[in-house]
Amino acid sequence: MQPVFCSRCHKNVAVIFITRIEGSQSKNEGLCLKCARELHIKPVDDVINKMGISDDELEGLSNEMMEALGSADGLMDIENSETDSGDEGKTATFPFLNRLFGGGHTGDDLPEVVGEPAPFGKQEQRETRETRESGAGRSVKKKFLDNYCINLTERARENKLDAMIGREDELERVIQILNRRQKNNPCLIGEPGVGKTAIAEGLAQRIAMGGVPYKLREKEVYLLDLTALVAGTQFRGQFESRMKGLIEEIRKTGNIILVIDEVHNLVGAGDAEGSMNAANILKPALSRGEIQVIGATTFTEYRKHIEKDAALERRFQPVMVDEPTVEDTISILRGLKERYEIYHGVRIHDNALVAAATLSHRYISDRFLPDKAIDLVDEACALIRTEIDSMPSELDDIRRRIMQLEIEEMALKKEDDQLSRERLTKLTEELANLKDKFNEMKSRWENEKSSVDAVKNLKSEIERVNGEIETAQMNLEYEKAAKLKYSDLPALQKKLEEAVAQNEKGAGNTLVHDTVTEEQIAGIVAKWTGIPVARLVEGEREKLLHLDEIIHKRVVGQDEAVRLVTESILRSRAGIADPSRPIGSFLFLGPTGVGKTELAKSLAECLFDDEHNLVRIDMTEYMEKFSVSRLIGAPPGYVGYDEGGQLTEAVRRKPYSVVLFDEVEKAHPDVFNILLQILDDGRITDSQGRTVDFRNTIIILTSNLGSQYLLDGITPQGEISEDAHRFVMEELRRVFRPEFLNRLDEIVMFRPLTKANLTQIIDILLAGLRGRLADKTLNLEVTDAAKTLIIDRGFDPVYGARPLKRYLQSAAETLIAREILKGDLAAGATLLLDAENGELTCHVKT
Repeated sequence: MQPVFCSRCHKNVAVIFITRIEGSQSKNEGLCLKCARELHIKPVDDVINKMGISDDELEGLSNEMMEALGSADGLMDIENSETDSGDEGKTATFPFLNRLFGGGHTGDDLPEVVGEPAPFGKQEQRETRETRESGAGRSVKKKFLDNYCINLTERARENKLDAMIGREDELERVIQILNRRQKNNPCLIGEPGVGKTAIAEGLAQRIAMGGVPYKLREKEVYLLDLTALVAGTQFRGQFESRMKGLIEEIRKTGNIILVIDEVHNLVGAGDAEGSMNAANILKPALSRGEIQVIGATTFTEYRKHIEKDAALERRFQPVMVDEPTVEDTISILRGLKERYEIYHGVRIHDNALVAAATLSHRYISDRFLPDKAIDLVDEACALIRTEIDSMPSELDDIRRRIMQLEIEEMALKKEDDQLSRERLTKLTEELANLKDKFNEMKSRWENEKSSVDAVKNLKSEIERVNGEIETAQMNLEYEKAAKLKYSDLPALQKKLEEAVAQNEKGAGNTLVHDTVTEEQIAGIVAKWTGIPVARLVEGEREKLLHLDEIIHKRVVGQDEAVRLVTESILRSRAGIADPSRPIGSFLFLGPTGVGKTELAKSLAECLFDDEHNLVRIDMTEYMEKFSVSRLIGAPPGYVGYDEGGQLTEAVRRKPYSVVLFDEVEKAHPDVFNILLQILDDGRITDSQGRTVDFRNTIIILTSNLGSQYLLDGITPQGEISEDAHRFVMEELRRVFRPEFLNRLDEIVMFRPLTKANLTQIIDILLAGLRGRLADKTLNLEVTDAAKTLIIDRGFDPVYGARPLKRYLQSAAETLIAREILKGDLAAGATLLLDAENGELTCHVKT
């Protein structure tokens, strides 16, 4: 039974139930502990005295019980509760409390304890009354179904479900299994977002339209809300009682198909020490065929939960739901297009639907069609709707300008000089013109917005009328259906055509844009993934065409390397590169300090405006065999399994990035086995089974192998000789396997730096130093003699540009630091770096 209020105080929950006999009348009453104590009911007094509970503690106990129930909304008086005999409470805590106080009475003084077996006569009378009531044609009460389930068939009749496009084979298979005599419980298994729940909704729609075999025509499809079933089951036995009540209700009704989304949650739902979970409660009913269930779960969860329970698995018949193709997804989007247009009040171009399917398939690799494509369309519609409801930027600029002028006008009114009066006259005139323009544009915007809303309302009305036509036809109300179809519907469609034509007349110069195009879809993909898939704007196009010039500002003397890298990026951004491989994969070879790592950093800065947007893997950390697993994650059972791999996690967060494997020859050979799949297919599977997409990355590997050959093999023209090239390739083949080298796009050999190159590098380094001094409001000038001295002291063909940077740091920057710390430099002072007697000097320029 359901918890009830105390009959005496009407504030606390009743835990003692008695039958009061007055003359020939008997009346059931429920009392709380406090009221039972005040009435001096002997069993209650005996137990409370034995337990040593004071009146204050008794009141606190009553308050705690009310808090445990959470809310008094579900409580009723004892008189009203007598008609509700099927509640889950009859196996829960309240009978236990009644039995606690049930001893010690005999004869007429014994309270009738709810939940105890009634005497045979009373039991017989109760059964007779129930039989008589049910035999009178009363419909089966759907208390549990209404509270814990959603009637999908009813929603389908009301046209509240999205249409199911495609999936005919899977739906026919479900219907076929439902028509079986035994084990007629299909289980839809597929990846998240492929449309498993949509198939269940499609079945409800098919039943509502009568397009199913005769055996299923009277069926009702209910979707179980498992969280609602579990919620609030604080006391032991409540969950089991709800489950039993639900099963019993389905059994009595006889025409229910129960859909359990995320069916794996059944295993473990309601688990507590000494209790049964939902799956074990369902098993007997499933095996006896008393209820029909359609389950839906993913492959992972099915394997993890359902397959382990063989008794549960054999009661379900699996139906595999595969991810639809891009072409099928476009058909699904076209079927849902009208529903989203009506909801958001926008128009969706067909090219936007095609772009949503193709771009989501190409760039969003961790989710599945059609779910990710539908989400793209939904968000693009929401974006356009937000722009419609928001004030246009042109109008907002005028409003802000008016606000500024009004503030200035108030200030000028307080002045009485001639100049202020003249300015006030001009300002008043400008303000009046702006207000007229603002009011005109605002009126135009509101008219355009109301026209868009009118189209939205007409589409909603047409959808409602179509739903009424279907309902009338199903109910055989042909006269009503004919009136709606041939009178009301054509009138609404004519109004819609007129409204759309009116909107399209001024489509060229409108403040409100109500159309979703492929540009919006591409922009949202770019926001989700960080991959620039939107159409190139003029500035970015110019930037890409001159990418090599931009990189040369940081990387000196490596023309071939820069050319090869920039060409691969141009091919990718133009959309003609192989979409199944990374944008480019390069092996940079050369002596230390010639710009291999610097080229990777400058590339990241050019593409992302930040050189730190670079996934850098230092391969010296992977010299041991056991350290290889850190790239893709530790295997199950090892420490760090849940943390993922350093490489895979970094690329999952930044799918459009430069991935730099520095000093690759120092890594263990097993690392190259991992790189093979990345270089060839642009993908890799991490330790947790997730596929990581490398198709939008640039893979750069750097190595010092063969650097001595490159140093010794430079021709007088500064080119690498053929002999040096051959020796380096032989060295590579000794260290790397052929299948690894064959997967690289280019093997780029960096030339050793010359003194002429260092002249450009010193300018780059000094520019960085000037920038740091500018933060302190100081300037720096460097004489040609100082530059020549720095280059002479810092030049080393074996070590490249790094000795130059170290010398500039130790000599020049130290001198500048000493001048700054003297403390007598004024803001804007200029420091002069010069060379005297073979040594650098620094002083304040006068």
